[in-house]
Amino acid sequence: MASSKKSQADRKTAPPLPEPLRVAVADSHTHLDMQDGTPEEGLAKAASVGVGTVVQVGCDLPGSRWAAELAARHPEVHATVSLHPNEAPRLVLGDPDGWSGQKRGPGGTKALDEAIAEIDALAALPQVRGVGETGLDYFRTGPEGVEVQQESFRRHIALAKKHGKALVIHDRDAHDDVLRILREEGAPERTVFHCYSGDAAMAKVCAEAGYYLSFAGPVTFPANQALRDALAATPLDRVLVETDAPFLTPAPYRGRPNAPYLIPVTLRAMAAVRGLDEDAMATAIAANTARAFDY
Repeated sequence: MASSKKSQADRKTAPPLPEPLRVAVADSHTHLDMQDGTPEEGLAKAASVGVGTVVQVGCDLPGSRWAAELAARHPEVHATVSLHPNEAPRLVLGDPDGWSGQKRGPGGTKALDEAIAEIDALAALPQVRGVGETGLDYFRTGPEGVEVQQESFRRHIALAKKHGKALVIHDRDAHDDVLRILREEGAPERTVFHCYSGDAAMAKVCAEAGYYLSFAGPVTFPANQALRDALAATPLDRVLVETDAPFLTPAPYRGRPNAPYLIPVTLRAMAAVRGLDEDAMATAIAANTARAFDY
């Protein structure tokens, strides 16, 4: 029992600060609103190891408002706004399981229309640099939510193009449909696959289309050779790095809380895959992120 309690405590313990990067980079996708401590504490900790910029991602209306407000106060924060692929069907069909914590009843298409209208207004703000994370997630939402997800995705694509903002894609168990809808709608000029989860063949398709691929902690997991192969196949000028914190903590800290200050751990693993020194990798990623989010 004592050992079990110790392991549970270990999982709640924040990993140590990594050696600082010499070339500053950005965390291209994080959720400061879901992390321990204040956003200011998280930003300061990240800056201390060379992560000087973060992209704060909104996944629903409250989170998108929060992201825009945070970015308005902090020049090192850029916001994105959206209805997550799992959020859109819950607005329309209801949220009886309370997964979102809001336990809403079904709102129908009117609820989706009203939410998209607010995302449209937020996307116009100068500190909002992207629309997303949007896309498709067939893992958590059942078949009844697929049509709503696809409709929401199409409407987010239109918003990104309307406002000239980056499109940030969440793609889980839905590679073919995500790529198909991007072709059908016409992808925005700057399209980012957050937490890329495809293989090397898909990475080549994305590269040919000019998409950016952002790699997170899973690229460091020993079993994920396919992800490392995808990273190796991606043109260097299309590679980003992210935490998706508090989720997807990189090895050797998997299962413990993630935060932007752990970007150096993932970046160094990515540099090893590419056969680059960390300064070269950081220089490329810093330029790519600024270009992808137009800051």
